Amino acid sequence: MEVGIQKTIVFLFFIFIGVLLKVKFKSKEEITGIKKVILNLALPATIFIALLGVKVELHLLILPLLALGLNLLLFFAMPLILPLMGIGKGTSEFRTAKLLVPSLAPGLSSFPFILEFLGEEYLAKAAMSDLGNKVFVLFFLYLVAMNCHYNLQSTQKKNGGTKLKSLIKAMVSEPVNIFIGAALVLLVFGVSMNSLPFFLSETLEKLSLIMTPLVLLFIGLAVKIKRKQFFQIFSLLCIRAGLVLLISGIFMTVTGIEARNEILLTIAFGLSACSFWPYAHIAAVDSMEMDKKSKNKTFSSDFGVAILALSFPLSTILILATLNSGSFFMNPLNIFMMGVVLITVGFVIPLISGVSKKKWSEQKLINHEINSASTEKAA
Repeated sequence: MEVGIQKTIVFLFFIFIGVLLKVKFKSKEEITGIKKVILNLALPATIFIALLGVKVELHLLILPLLALGLNLLLFFAMPLILPLMGIGKGTSEFRTAKLLVPSLAPGLSSFPFILEFLGEEYLAKAAMSDLGNKVFVLFFLYLVAMNCHYNLQSTQKKNGGTKLKSLIKAMVSEPVNIFIGAALVLLVFGVSMNSLPFFLSETLEKLSLIMTPLVLLFIGLAVKIKRKQFFQIFSLLCIRAGLVLLISGIFMTVTGIEARNEILLTIAFGLSACSFWPYAHIAAVDSMEMDKKSKNKTFSSDFGVAILALSFPLSTILILATLNSGSFFMNPLNIFMMGVVLITVGFVIPLISGVSKKKWSEQKLINHEINSASTEKAA
């Protein structure tokens, strides 16, 4: 059995262990405790090490820009797609999906397979591409999350200066952002992990080691997927994968890339699972809204965990199928065809289950009530 497949089985097994451990975690506070360890210790240490380990190769600088472009295309496509999945605009689920779905987690989902099937040279290219994704998930999505929070929860209209001051205060109070800032400062002065005192680098590395197991266990412990929610998320992830293939096909056609491994790398990287880091932003906003009722929350943590839980196995299947496809994807027409198939599957499932139809009916009724109220007020 391929080493990459065995690693994936290990990751899935951790999620399964988390599901089994639910009987031992009786209260929500216990699960929240694990989440706090991840967000305040393991995740900051992991990001710190990742940033200090960045090796910028000038001839590959186009790769992070391409990855960032893919992130942004998916981000701006989400508001158009989510309502068709029965996820209404203005809901906490809508904002959660908009934040999570465009993100990528290549380290967990695609890197092991890229290494096994394509080799170290292509893994280095994938790691370089991930720099653009990191900028997107760590900085851009954080600003989006905080902006959503302040727009929704502000009881009084704030001017730009007050809003900016609140945003800066929130940024500097988060351990993740403190570690990012420290790592960037050290990078400017040419400091690497090897330059740090042994006790500090060893502590950070030990903390980073618990990151992946804790995240996977947390997903298993926290996931609660209802039937309707399952179909919504599965459909959404199929459409996401289809869009990635269409964007990849257009890119291959425009650039004229014909090298098999380059094509497989591009597709496999884009099919990576959703990242946990945007969920960290969601958790940070949740902690700021402890006193709010569930209906007034900016994001839905449960929905976010469900997206993460379904994204990982689906991405694994698609990436393995891609890397085992031989020369199939060397023809751009085949890339477009598979993209259309996945998008069609994504749109057909909600229609069959009646989710979209029901949601559109509800939305139509709400709009009718709003228009009626406005007419009466005007009269």
